[in-house]
Amino acid sequence: MKNVIVTFVMLFGLITFAQEKQVQKADRKAKMENRESLSPDQQAELQVKKMTLNLDLNANQQAEVKKILLNQAKKREAKKAEWKANKEAGKSLSKDEKFAMKNQMLDEQIAMKAEMKKILTADQFAKWEAKQAERKDKMQDRRESKGKKLKERK
Repeated sequence: MKNVIVTFVMLFGLITFAQEKQVQKADRKAKMENRESLSPDQQAELQVKKMTLNLDLNANQQAEVKKILLNQAKKREAKKAEWKANKEAGKSLSKDEKFAMKNQMLDEQIAMKAEMKKILTADQFAKWEAKQAERKDKMQDRRESKGKKLKERK
């Protein structure tokens, strides 16, 4: 009788755990679809408002930052369309193309940092850099945990 109860409890826990994972995946997918449905203008507007809350930007700074973020959002949309087209065509990037893409991305990050340094005060810039570093760490952690999960599946 004890074995039946223990088995039932374990089975119930396993089923509940599996359902939670499915809910988390569905939530993540919904967020991604929502993000993709926003236009570059909307994305830039939301980012400016978040930055205004975090960095206490004035109206002039908001306008300057919005220009930069709008430009970035448009570039990101173009890249996304290019990636989708390559994926559908089954084309993969060569080592040289990957290098050029990463090099271009780093150049854009350097230019963004220089622009932000011109717009923001020293205090605001320090906060912005800290936030960027935090985001980078989170992304790195996600990539590492995703890599571990993939290895465990194999």
